[in-house]
Amino acid sequence: MPSLAPRWPRYVEFAPSVLVAAGLVWDAFSPADYWGDPMLTAASVSAGALLSLRHTLLIGAAIICGVFALTVKDGTAGDLVGYLELINTLFAALMGVGVNRVVARYGRHLDVVRTVAEAAQRAVLPAPPERIGPLAIAARYQAAQSEARIGGDAYAVQRTPFGVRLLIADVRGKGLGAVSAVSVLLGAFREAAEEEPDLATLADRMERALLRESAHTSEEDRLEGFITALLCEVLPGAAGLRLLNCGHPLPYLCHDDEVRALDTGDPGLPLGMGTLEVERPLTADRPFPVGSTLLLVTDGVTEARDRTGRFYDPATELAGHGPFRGPQDVIDRLVRDVEHWTGGPRDDDMAVLALTRQMEGRKRTPRTVISRPTR
Repeated sequence: MPSLAPRWPRYVEFAPSVLVAAGLVWDAFSPADYWGDPMLTAASVSAGALLSLRHTLLIGAAIICGVFALTVKDGTAGDLVGYLELINTLFAALMGVGVNRVVARYGRHLDVVRTVAEAAQRAVLPAPPERIGPLAIAARYQAAQSEARIGGDAYAVQRTPFGVRLLIADVRGKGLGAVSAVSVLLGAFREAAEEEPDLATLADRMERALLRESAHTSEEDRLEGFITALLCEVLPGAAGLRLLNCGHPLPYLCHDDEVRALDTGDPGLPLGMGTLEVERPLTADRPFPVGSTLLLVTDGVTEARDRTGRFYDPATELAGHGPFRGPQDVIDRLVRDVEHWTGGPRDDDMAVLALTRQMEGRKRTPRTVISRPTR
């Protein structure tokens, strides 16, 4: 399994060698003895933090040999001053080895934690099918920080007797509590999507599941633990879309070079706030032309800010990037554009789900299979 530890830029790996060379040259030509020793110590420690064990040992050996050569040059190789200098140099080299072992141990633990987090994320949030009938599907979950692999954004796609149904949601909060809420939410969606004839009753089933789960939590968690969600139903034959918005960012329809937000009507309250006894909003039906792509996002996209504090707007910024070649192409371009917009780490995770309506009966071009003669 490849290591998940961060890779340093290539030029950083040369820093210990540069420090060794600078420290030895300074020691050789400075008016006082061993003024360059701090550089040599820094070279050993930085090698332990940045390089492999083999390279750390090579840096330590180079420092010891260099300092020994300087003691011979200065005539102190056989007296107490020379011995003490060599002992100090050996101690610095051992410090580098010690730092290297600590960093390596931490890296192994971090790799294990990341692997477990990725496995949990895949178990809770499996990849959707690539195709259902005339719908080509793609999704991506991207954490705000590269070290994180798990969070509270969620999506799901399911074929039902009422059409293909989709969910995208954003749980308030982070950590295991958010993951637990995502698990309950997706479980309720997968079960109820097969049984409930309309999106409002589907949302009610999900609401009841969340309220049951939160019954043993504190009152503060119940009041603040809401989930924004957008439910979508692709009508039979993919002729149109039916949308129900529970406090979530709007969906977008991408066609050729045009990207526009779809009006979902008045957004209702987020899921998990059913105790307020507010009626759900009406569903909104929208067309879904052949060749267009439905794009569902979480607020990690719509609340991404540039350096001036402006929010990212897919309808404005993503327009003109087409024509789009399918759902994966839309997602790839969106993610690149958001990363360019923020110019650095984002403050929130983002989940993206995209569906492209293709022509009925369209099939992938079969690959040519070359048969080999049997021996």
